[in-house]
Parts: sequence; C-alpha cells; structure tokens
Amino acid sequence: MRRVIAAVVLAASVLAACSSKNEQPAQSTLTWEKVDVGAEPVALAEHDGQILVGVKHPGAKVIPGAVLLNGSERKTIAIKPSASSPYSFEAIWYSIAWDGQRILGLGGATGGAHGNVRWTVWTGSVDAGLQEHPQTFNTFNGLSAGQMNSAVLTPAGEALIGSWQGVVTGLDAAVWLPQANNKWVKQDSAKTALQNTKELLVGASNATSYGDGLLLTGSQVRLAPNVVEQGAAVWRSQKLTQSWTRVALPDPGSRSQANTATCLQSCVISGFVDNKLAIWRYGDAGAQRLSGVPAIPVSDKDLLPAPLINADPDGDIAQVIAQDNKVKIVQGKPDHWKVFESTGGLQGPVQAAVRTADQEIYLIAGGALWKTKLS
Repeated sequence: MRRVIAAVVLAASVLAACSSKNEQPAQSTLTWEKVDVGAEPVALAEHDGQILVGVKHPGAKVIPGAVLLNGSERKTIAIKPSASSPYSFEAIWYSIAWDGQRILGLGGATGGAHGNVRWTVWTGSVDAGLQEHPQTFNTFNGLSAGQMNSAVLTPAGEALIGSWQGVVTGLDAAVWLPQANNKWVKQDSAKTALQNTKELLVGASNATSYGDGLLLTGSQVRLAPNVVEQGAAVWRSQKLTQSWTRVALPDPGSRSQANTATCLQSCVISGFVDNKLAIWRYGDAGAQRLSGVPAIPVSDKDLLPAPLINADPDGDIAQVIAQDNKVKIVQGKPDHWKVFESTGGLQGPVQAAVRTADQEIYLIAGGALWKTKLS
C-alpha cells in the first residue's frame, strides 16, 4: 500500500513539474542596446513609430535640447531660449508632449534664494523648433506655488498640470491653459473635484490626455478622527478643464496610489496597492483592477513609467519596472502575465518609456536611451 501511495505522489510531482515547466514564458529575458542621441536623454514621446527625445547638454550655454529618431535617422530640433528668461537656458525637461505636429514642453531649472524650480514653457514643432515663452514670476512660482508635473496635448487644446495653494487647505490640483500671446493662466479649482476639503485631500501627481479631456493620476487621502486613509484615484475632465469627476479606483487595499496612465479608447493605470505593483483599466464603463499582476514591490518613492499599450483595446499591456535597479517588463493580460528580465547592461531606475506599434520599447535609464523589441 505504501508503494502505491509513493508511486502516486511521484507521478503527481512529475506532472506538476511538467505543467509548471510548460507554463513558463518562452522568452524570459530581453536584450537591450544603447541608442546614441548625442546628449543625455531626460524625456520621451512617441508618435507613429517616431521617438521624440528631450535631452540636456550639461555645461553648455544652452542646456535643453531635442532629437527626433525615425528609424536609423536622427534629426536635431532647433531650440530657441528667450533672452529675457535666463532660466530657459538652464532648463531641464520635466515633461514633453507630442502629437505628431505640436510639441509642448515643460522645463525647469533651480534658482533663486531658496533654490526652487523656475518653470519654463516651450511650444513648437519638429520643423519649426521649440520656442520658450516667458511668463510672469507668479504664473507658476511664488508663495502659493506647488509643483508642476505634466505637459499634455489633447484635440481640444494644450494644458499644463501641477498643484497650487488650496482654497480650503493643502495644495489643490491645478491646470493652466494658454491664452493670447502665449500667456498661461491657472484655472480655478474651487468647487471642482480638484479642490481639497477638510475631509479629503487631493494628491494628483501626473497627467495624460483622454480624448478631449485630461486624466490625472494620484491618490485621495480621507481624513477622519484618528484615521488617515490613502487610496488610488484618478480625476477626469470631459474637455480640458470642463466637468471634473473623481474616481476612487477599486480594490485599494490598506494603502494605494495611481502613479501613471496611458489612454486610448480606455485608460490603463499603473501604481501600487500595499507596496505591490497594481494595474487598473478605466473607461466609460467604470474601473477595474486587473487580476494576477505579479507581486513586484513598488513604493511611493519608486519611479513607475506610464504603462505601454497598443491600439487594440483588448491587446496586451507592458509595464516597465525596476526592482532593486534591475529593469523588468511585466507583459500580458489579466491572469496571463509574463515577467521579462533585462540583459545588456541596463540598470534602473527608469525615467520614461514608450512603445511603438511594431513592439519596440525605448526607455531612459542611467543617463542613456535604450531599446529592445518584444516578441
């Protein structure tokens, strides 16, 4: 009887091993190669297979720069700082948006007695170059200023996103829109979902376009006697700053945050729940947390690039993540995920990542631009 039981256990073990082996992804590593852009890359945008790279030239008279990659071709984009705006010569790209025609850039350089970031706004195109548009000091700076984070282009217009002294308390989320003569004006967050209240604090730290509107990602902090609850949330407008709604993302655990998002017909949102990677999908039908995502550690101090999706709303999702400076790509769909390790000398953290329709991925890490191709 014992021999029969042992044989059954052995057979089950062999079957389990075979099953486990068969479930492993066919490809478990990705080899990355460096891409020379002639300077240090700091920001990325992609359109129709072309890659716009925001770069910096440390020690040069004009630090910000931009390069367009189109296959093996590399084109340098003209940069035009303003003589009346000295910080434009020292700016480093915090965010660049590009829709194939328009470019909107948000630059920053530390300065002043307190070493705060002095923000600069740039617009233009690949052919015309990027021109800096000087703003008054109090447009983005001053005693009421928070932090700027995103430049966004939508079919309805351009927007810059950041934070500003709250109407009631803390820092409200805030949006700036361009007016005549390239002057940017902060829109009123009062009595919208972007405003803090005594019971709830808004913590939006990134933004992207969603149709004609904006999608801001972050977390909401609920305040109650002796209780503080932080849950992942997004804020959506229907057209630039019109009709804001706040959406608490489902299955938030005890503490969570939405870091970044990418939107086409719907949005894929990446962040963390209880210090583990979490991915949500959000659209007109609501939001859902995707199941089976590998439990890779993520904290609010980690850089998490926007998720990489394709035009097929049911297509796969790719998320670049650095765990202990080892760059990984989580790819797949709910309950069907692969984790790819990286070879070729690539190490994190990862500042930005983009994906082309033919499955090429470009990312910035370690002061260099890298690329690989998903199978």
